[in-house]
Amino acid sequence: MENEGYYLALFDTKEEKGRIWYRVFAFSILVGICLIWSYRLNFIPQHDGEGRRWVWVGLFAAELWFGFYWLFTQASRWNPIHRRPFKHRLSKRHEAEFPGVDIFVCTADPEKEPLPMVMNTVLSVMAYDYPPEKLNVYLSDDAGSELTYYALVEASKFARHWIPFCKKFNIQPRSPASYFASQSNHQSKEVVFIQKLYKELESRINVSVKLGQIPKEIRSSIKGLSQWKSYVSRRDHDTLIQIVVDGRDPKATDVEGDMLPTLVYLAREKRPQYFHNFKAGAMNALLRVSSQISNGQIILNVDCDMYSNTSDTIKDALCFLMDEEKGHEVAFVQFPQKFHNVTKNEIYGSSLRVMNEVEFRGMDGFGGPRYLGTGCFHRREVLCGKKYSNGYKNDWNGKKYRNYEGSIDEVEEKVKHLASCSYEKNTQWGKEMGLRYGCVVEDGVTGLSIQRQGWKSIYYSPKREAFLGVAPTSLIQTLVQHKRWSEGDLEILLSRYSPARFGQGKISLGLRMVYCIYSLWAVNSLATLYYSTIPLLYLLRGIPLFPKVSSPWFIPFAYVTFAKYGTSLVEFLLTGGTILGWWNEQRIWLYKRTSSYLFALVDIVLKILGLSNSAFVITAKVIDEEVSQRYENEIMEFGVSSPLFTIITTISLVNFLCFIGMMKKVVESGSGLVMFLETMVLQILLCGILIMINWPLYQGLFFRKDKGKMPTSLTIKSFILALLICISFSFLL
Repeated sequence: MENEGYYLALFDTKEEKGRIWYRVFAFSILVGICLIWSYRLNFIPQHDGEGRRWVWVGLFAAELWFGFYWLFTQASRWNPIHRRPFKHRLSKRHEAEFPGVDIFVCTADPEKEPLPMVMNTVLSVMAYDYPPEKLNVYLSDDAGSELTYYALVEASKFARHWIPFCKKFNIQPRSPASYFASQSNHQSKEVVFIQKLYKELESRINVSVKLGQIPKEIRSSIKGLSQWKSYVSRRDHDTLIQIVVDGRDPKATDVEGDMLPTLVYLAREKRPQYFHNFKAGAMNALLRVSSQISNGQIILNVDCDMYSNTSDTIKDALCFLMDEEKGHEVAFVQFPQKFHNVTKNEIYGSSLRVMNEVEFRGMDGFGGPRYLGTGCFHRREVLCGKKYSNGYKNDWNGKKYRNYEGSIDEVEEKVKHLASCSYEKNTQWGKEMGLRYGCVVEDGVTGLSIQRQGWKSIYYSPKREAFLGVAPTSLIQTLVQHKRWSEGDLEILLSRYSPARFGQGKISLGLRMVYCIYSLWAVNSLATLYYSTIPLLYLLRGIPLFPKVSSPWFIPFAYVTFAKYGTSLVEFLLTGGTILGWWNEQRIWLYKRTSSYLFALVDIVLKILGLSNSAFVITAKVIDEEVSQRYENEIMEFGVSSPLFTIITTISLVNFLCFIGMMKKVVESGSGLVMFLETMVLQILLCGILIMINWPLYQGLFFRKDKGKMPTSLTIKSFILALLICISFSFLL
């Protein structure tokens, strides 16, 4: 029976059930959208009294855009699939030829990315259930901080106890902080002992961070610190590299005498006169340096806050990469980006629930998901520029797991030039090799380029999350993060990598359409901003812009609205969300479109005009205790003055003033109340929904007294702006 099952696939693929019914339903929505467009075209006002004709044209343009964008979103729902790996088959057939795996952990700022958090990520990936002689972990420190290096040295000492403890008791997850947080008060002696060691590790790291330096009494005992004698600043320093744990050394063992994975610290050279290309530059330096130390055939890269949540993830990925029939087509295996600190009702919509469980499965059905920049397993040769050919076959044999010879000092000196500022000059790095440059979302460009070369990718979302990170805990963090994402994706659309034209003949139309969903985020801001203000300002004047309830034309508006949002709610609930969580997501959807996406669009226009440059903004992972408490209680956090807040606050106050004006008209209508309601019902409904969505914002503006409320100066400024908009509109028309 074993022989009969020898060539069974290492993974299977299943199509989503109910696809036909959904396609019929989607077609009915499309009919409704076409009827809305027809209404706008057939009933253009003949006279431009009070600006109605131009407003009507504007509404038609917005509705045309919404319909157009909706068509793109349907590509991600047209052919969703589910993957399932078979690890027992993998181990039976390929355990002896498991490839070397190099794991890249990237950090950039010890102030915004707490060192204990970074070390937990490192320890979690060092403890994978995988042959240690084939496992190599690299920490890229783009700040070049000696504190980060010191923390890594301390973590390596703790790993000697932590790794055998994890394997002995099959600990899950293998991030110490997360594991101990999940334990009850009744613990075994082994757990108490390891927890004590971890608290001592955490204390030593935090003390050094608080002091801003490594304690003098232990500096002399740490090898490699002499490299920092030439250190100037995080933007001006030599290449700093240290093999902290040498996998070749017989003495590099844990407390049980078993081999430890190789562990390497790297801070690439930085000079003010050289542009460093953000995370993409750091990853490319890691690719080159690791090729001379371990040269693992598989590369996993994770952000410093994305700890491994399960010990078998490497084997899951290998099921897709090592499958005899289809594995040779696969360039990378992408796991979803999920977070351990998301609240029950997802106050900031940070779970990316529908994106992870619906849209990326749809991308997989068209040839593979996009590369997300973390939680992704790559073939080294593909990431380094190898193009796909029909004759390509997997070759996992005859590979050395330790690629270097000589002493550690000799190896470190030998590879330093690979991480120098000038190494990439006049090479294909950042163009056809490694992560691509020129965009703040380097992962999106890189994944698209790989797929353009003929490779496929795989999306796998296991029941137990493979990686867990830290979600934003304040509204400003969320908006800033989405500004960077949307700006980068629009940059891709306007570049030579544009999914609209890049990859024709190599990448399916459906996959390119799904890419465009994200590339067009920023452009969505214009139609959303128009639709969330103009109809309400005309409500203030009592001027109808939509059909009466008694009109047959009312039906397509009502159907499309309820069908679209009904579908959205069902998707959210089926992927494990709550009704209140869905409502919170609608609020964040509005705020992102009217602030983050709008500012991203403006920045891109300024960049095209040569008036601005893209900048990579790190999302802070340091959490204030009071902010954390409000986040856990699902109280929206404002607390700072920002142009992003100014615009959403001003729009919300315009909505509120229009609502007050509408209520005044209702009171004054008298016998004409029924007629007023019949002709204005859709505008009244839109106004009411926006008021309800903005309720937490109104609380932050007028009722809250805590530090998380909206700053008073911003409240006054926004109220004056909103009042001026409403008064100007009333007098100018």
